Formats: sequence, structure tokens, C-alpha cells
Amino acid sequence: MKKLFLFAAVAVFGLTSMNAQGLKAGVSGGFISGDFSDGYSFNISVDVTNLWDVSEDFDAGVTAGYSHSIGKDNIDAAGFLPIAGAARYNISEEFTLGADLGYAVGISPDGNDGGFYYSPRLQYGVSDSIDIVAAYRGVSVDGGTFNTITFGVEFGI
Repeated sequence: MKKLFLFAAVAVFGLTSMNAQGLKAGVSGGFISGDFSDGYSFNISVDVTNLWDVSEDFDAGVTAGYSHSIGKDNIDAAGFLPIAGAARYNISEEFTLGADLGYAVGISPDGNDGGFYYSPRLQYGVSDSIDIVAAYRGVSVDGGTFNTITFGVEFGI
């Protein structure tokens, strides 16, 4: 089932990126908060986002990536593959508010079934093709929510 979700995500991205107006890739790192903060220490995430102009200040599209959280004290790392709709609103020339909503496929450890994915974010445009991103990423899983607070960089490609 997980392989089917992964194949579907790759296929959708391949088809939608052919007419991309705003293809971006990002990398971020951060800390675990909430229900699982005692068992995990640090998170590293990579994302690819494809946005289209809806209006002068609003963009919408799709995003997918991989999120890897490092376990503490002999706890296996947790991996998620978030696949989501993405929305961005430019509140000024430099600042953008955004949100991603979708599903995060559980990759690891065994028994991680994934769950509803959400990620509000604030972006600061350093240049036309580079943004600094602060995001709160959450996955609703059995037993609580797996939350991370991340800071990273997003590049236009």
C-alpha cells in the first residue's frame, strides 16, 4: 500500500510539473514538539512544491517530500512522506503566509500508518528564487500528533 502511494505521488508530480510556473525545492531542520517530543530529538525534511498563480497575491498547487525524525534512546527513526495541497498568500513583497494540507504516508518504523498532514508556514523572500521558511508541521497519528517546528531554505528551480 505504501508503495502504491509513493508511485501515485511520483506520477502526479511528474505530470503536473510539465507546465510548472513555480517549481520549488526546500530543505529544513527542526525540533520535535508535542506528544512524541520525549522519544525524538531532531527532524530533517526535504520538499518539492509546484505552485500556479491563482491571482496576483495567491498561489495554489501540490507538494510532496520526506520527513525524517531521529529517535532517542534506542527508538527507531520516524519517516513520513507528506503529499498535500499547497496554498501561499503574499502579504508583502518579502513575506508569504502558507499552508499545506494532505496525508503523510508512514514510512518507518513498522506500524507507522501515517495520518492527516498539516503545515502552516511563514516565508521571507531573500531573493526572487530563495526563501527562508519557518513551518509548523503536524501529522495526526494513532496515539497523538507528531509535530515538528522547522526552519529551512526553499529554492526556485
